Amino acid sequence: MPTRPTISWSDLARSTVGLWGLGVEGSANLRRLRADGIVPTLVDDWPAAPAVDGLPVLATTQGGLEALARCEVVVKTPGISRYRAEVTALEASGVPVVGGLGLWLQEADRSRVVCITGTKGKSTTTAIVGHLLGGLGYRCLVAGNIGRLPYDPEVGTDYDFWAVETSSFQATDLAVSPPVVAVTALHPDHLDWHGDTETYYRDKLSACSQPGAALTVANGDSAELRARAGALSPEVRWVGAADSPEDTWPGVLGLAGAHNRRNALIARACLVALGVAAADDDRALAAAAAGFEPLDSRLCPIGVVDGVAFVDDSLSTNALSVIAALDTYGTGPVALIVGGQDRGIDYAELGTHLRGRAQPTLVVTLPANGPRIGAAIAAAGAGVTVSDRADLEAAVATAFAWAVPRHATVLLSPGAPSFGQFTNYKARADAFATAMRAQRGSRALN
Repeated sequence: MPTRPTISWSDLARSTVGLWGLGVEGSANLRRLRADGIVPTLVDDWPAAPAVDGLPVLATTQGGLEALARCEVVVKTPGISRYRAEVTALEASGVPVVGGLGLWLQEADRSRVVCITGTKGKSTTTAIVGHLLGGLGYRCLVAGNIGRLPYDPEVGTDYDFWAVETSSFQATDLAVSPPVVAVTALHPDHLDWHGDTETYYRDKLSACSQPGAALTVANGDSAELRARAGALSPEVRWVGAADSPEDTWPGVLGLAGAHNRRNALIARACLVALGVAAADDDRALAAAAAGFEPLDSRLCPIGVVDGVAFVDDSLSTNALSVIAALDTYGTGPVALIVGGQDRGIDYAELGTHLRGRAQPTLVVTLPANGPRIGAAIAAAGAGVTVSDRADLEAAVATAFAWAVPRHATVLLSPGAPSFGQFTNYKARADAFATAMRAQRGSRALN
């Protein structure tokens, strides 16, 4: 991975700055720049408004790229791939293209920061770290990809620790790392942004090897991660779901599945690495874990209709998360709803997993990649029924009709992003809940 510019937010004070992208992180970037007295050039691929905060917004293809090329530094939002031709052209012309998280880490007290990344599990693990630290009496900002940026003036600076969920997109913006980095999982994802699986893996793990990285707390159950141990920090602490069987405190969190027990143990290992004395005290951790609120759309039971339980796992965006969901509900029949935006991810592993599943299973697929998922299941000889449906409402009706006589669980674990049929995972989860309520008393297949 190319070396990133060692620029901090403070370094921008005397620069002409372009701000590229005005989503959640882009808005925080703008607030930080304005708080620092900087008036940036605003550019967005699809401007939602002609002006923001009194500043005009240029469309990238309508003069925006040319305006960015006249800047001394460009701060981009993570959604803009670092491999886009326009980014490459800016950097080739001598304009540094940086990200907000990387700017912040340059001047943060990194001994009090933990970056948590991973294909799946990073949000939950970050939330657990923050909750445990709060329960132990520390002030911790849960930040990063989870929605709050540590440099945003709105969140302030008065914290003992920062737990930063770090996406693969954000990791490519880092020129330095904190001493402690955690990796919760590694599996192909976001190939449209990174280009191919190996580049995604390299980018995802880059936070473990940038200057300053000393320890990686890593998922010891991941064969992909163990195979790439050389890309991790000088010291690695492997953590598995079966570790520390005597520890009972993870159960207090109320999270289902062996993968979530591992996430909790990874969180504890991060606290130990940060020097938190109570992190090795099971009783203290149990008290701190009380009151944890699971994040939305991550294996969340949302209701029971005529004896059929409905579970929302709308944030599932790849085969790994679907497999974890199936394992969580491995003791009973499941009607699984999968499918969404097609990003070229291979689902052969899901087919193999279904082939070994002992309990009755129905798979209901949705556009756009539903047919491809169904083909992968058939190619694996899984022996489960696959039913294609045009929309989520029809998929829920089909799943419910099959589930009622079997007292099965209807599990929405799409293994794909929501874009195409829904604006985001939350809209998909809301549609799933609405379709569930419509099934009351219904028995007919669509």
